[in-house]
Amino acid sequence: MKYRNFPGTDISASEVGFGVWTVATTWWGITDRQEGIALLRRALELGITFYDTADTYSDGGAETILPEAFPGRRDEITIATKFGYDIYSHQPNANQRERPHNWEPGYVRFAVEKSLERLGTDHIDFYQMHNPRLPDLQRDDLLAELEALKSEGKIRAYGATLGPAIDERQADESLYIIEQTKMDAVQIIYNLLEQQVGAPIFEKARRHNKGILTRVPHASDLLLGTVNAQTEFAPGDHRNWRMITDERKRLWRDRGLKKIEKLGFIAEGAGRTLGQAALQFILAEPSIVTVLPNIYDAPQLEELAAAPETAPMSDEEMDRLSDLYLNDFYLDDIRQPVVV
Repeated sequence: MKYRNFPGTDISASEVGFGVWTVATTWWGITDRQEGIALLRRALELGITFYDTADTYSDGGAETILPEAFPGRRDEITIATKFGYDIYSHQPNANQRERPHNWEPGYVRFAVEKSLERLGTDHIDFYQMHNPRLPDLQRDDLLAELEALKSEGKIRAYGATLGPAIDERQADESLYIIEQTKMDAVQIIYNLLEQQVGAPIFEKARRHNKGILTRVPHASDLLLGTVNAQTEFAPGDHRNWRMITDERKRLWRDRGLKKIEKLGFIAEGAGRTLGQAALQFILAEPSIVTVLPNIYDAPQLEELAAAPETAPMSDEEMDRLSDLYLNDFYLDDIRQPVVV
């Protein structure tokens, strides 16, 4: 494993992090909490030290799982969690729909204390607004409260996670965070097939010394090479959420699979699996602090944790990947993708 710091801080993150939601919710097929704890512990053995969670996942269950998995080992891990969804006044919605936000400073202070209690710690390394919109990011009272929490030592750094789905406006929101706020980092969706948010912001992030975290690096498993034309996800699986309808599912999968066919050169003969290559592509960007694959079984964990030790992307590979993306993988004869 290799490690990077949040810019301007001594907060360390493993280049491959662990999104705790896959093991603490039922959205990825794990229903046994002990199975999730075993994966978390194996991840730390493999050098993964960065764990990203949120208060809304399993109504706090994705925070309490960390002290269960790592009793007495708080100083060995870096914890990121999120706030904003009012989980105390609103019950979960069906089909993983968003709950109402609460960005009042008093609520933020209440939420951070509850998260600290569940996490069994006296500080959070990286505290994130969970899926805010631009007006939320422009609240001076909220940002002042986050600065106060930082000065008190309850949080060491703060920022925002943008989502839940990828949206063109998130590039503007990211640039606002980078250029107009004291936030330390922003988390976005970014991968070989979905670069519309990351590409416009990386140079500005480097210039302003801000960090970028990325999730969905495998485009809902397309870039793991485990999805084919017959793949069906179980009811309740999060990967069904992004597809909405059978027609969108078909377009997303069929077009994506044709793109994957053109990516063999970054894996075959390069000493990497496709899944590892997808991570190395992201890690080639210096402003990236960590990448958060969706980990939900042991073989996949072993494969992806080893990605930083594979060969970095060469300039030739990066140029070829850039050409493919800029030309929509030369799939002119196929219908344009549907944004979901």
